[in-house]
Amino acid sequence: MAKPSFWQVSCALFVVCAVTAIGSSAQTLTTLASFNKSNGSGPYTGPLAQGVDGNFYGTTVYGGTNCYPYGCGTVFKLSPQGTLTTLYSFCAQSNCTDGIYPYGGLVLGIDGNLYGTTSEGGTNIHAGTIFKISPTGKLTTIYSFCAQINCTDGNYPTGRLVQGADGNFYGTTFSGGLKDAQYCASGCGTVFEVTPKGTLTLLHSFAGFDTEGSNPNAGLVQGKNGAFYGTTEFGGVYNLSCNAPLGCGTVFEITRQGTLTTLYSFAASSGDGTKPYAGLLYGTDGKFYGATSEGGAGDDGTIFEIKPSGMLATIYNFCSQPDCTDGGDPVGDLIEATDGNLYGTAARGGAKFVGSIFRLTAGGRLTTLYSFCAQGYPDCPDGSFVYGGLLQATDGNFYGTTNEGGDLTCNSPEGCGTVFRLDASLGPFVRFLRNPARVGQMFGILGNELSGTTGVSLNGTPASFKVVSDTFIKAIVPAGATTGFVTVATPSRTLTSNVPFHVVK
Repeated sequence: MAKPSFWQVSCALFVVCAVTAIGSSAQTLTTLASFNKSNGSGPYTGPLAQGVDGNFYGTTVYGGTNCYPYGCGTVFKLSPQGTLTTLYSFCAQSNCTDGIYPYGGLVLGIDGNLYGTTSEGGTNIHAGTIFKISPTGKLTTIYSFCAQINCTDGNYPTGRLVQGADGNFYGTTFSGGLKDAQYCASGCGTVFEVTPKGTLTLLHSFAGFDTEGSNPNAGLVQGKNGAFYGTTEFGGVYNLSCNAPLGCGTVFEITRQGTLTTLYSFAASSGDGTKPYAGLLYGTDGKFYGATSEGGAGDDGTIFEIKPSGMLATIYNFCSQPDCTDGGDPVGDLIEATDGNLYGTAARGGAKFVGSIFRLTAGGRLTTLYSFCAQGYPDCPDGSFVYGGLLQATDGNFYGTTNEGGDLTCNSPEGCGTVFRLDASLGPFVRFLRNPARVGQMFGILGNELSGTTGVSLNGTPASFKVVSDTFIKAIVPAGATTGFVTVATPSRTLTSNVPFHVVK
């Protein structure tokens, strides 16, 4: 299956579980906005972020008002009603020192600003940037990669940032790092820490193939032990099942001090998945979940679970249905929704072979919720080729983007992509702006109709709080609090968080 990647490079125990796929289940998908190049084009793997104001924020790789004719990318805001506003068009500064081509999407910081990366541009040989942008569109470049000799700090960041319990941001670069790697002429990628003010610390340079992973595409997730977990697209222990010498990818753990442990090398067993583009989800059961873009029974990708110890199990093989109606080639991150199931997207496959949205139970039962191009083929006004993962917003609905389709006057005949909402009949809840955190630290609570809230508790322990707006509450992790769900008592109902809040030491 052809891969959607822009980034072509040249340079434990495995268990197979029984899987089941069933046909599409009727869901309501609404196209909220279509990109038209001037307001953006081609959103990629980065999921949307919900802001403290209740709006949604994201990036497009191309489009905008600069860099004729294709554009250098944008940051956009979308209201729940579907009003799209372009907040920033990249390459607004001389020589594109503000960066270009943002692949990884945005993350909401505890200060209410959005943070992200551009894969190129910046002040140093177009190696990419880290930026902060306010909800009103004021952009500040806080770091330009290749600031260190020979780009040992990394270059070409494509994954989403994550804000750790210490308030700093953590992420990866696809290339750069130490140049003594055997198979990576431009470096095999890095893991970094950066403060909100832009002080960057290199935590790890990947050593390359046959020793550890290389070339991470995705961002990181923090576990309850404070360590970070991620994937690399290539590298890992040499195996004949892989395209030597590239390797089939890895899952890794890295401490805040920079000690990296390879938990799993893909293609360790026949039928194993390979080449994970997507990052990891930290599940409420303490396991990590992810997807590989290739490999599996039909070489169309897999969904896997992995324990912190490194024991991995494949829980679904894509293209298990005739004509790949269950989807294939997943490259977006998975999420765990309020019903306890996993939700995600497949870039290809589906009824029209242009992508789908799915739900997966813990037992490996996959349901296709929506196949794109359902509203007219081949025009696809509802979008096509969904590369990004989903966001479950606090209204209970799922939001996401497609890379193509929509307004066919844009980049005819493919279209420039869409933003959509999927109603899966799940109720409202609250989510965290910061998770995990320590006792005494502030964390944010996002929701709807929060005005008049009378109480906030963390796993039963009352917390002090301040209602900032109808969509945002600030709270303090109380003394004696333990990891568990957060409840918010509003005038109309009691809302519960979608995932446990992790209290760390």
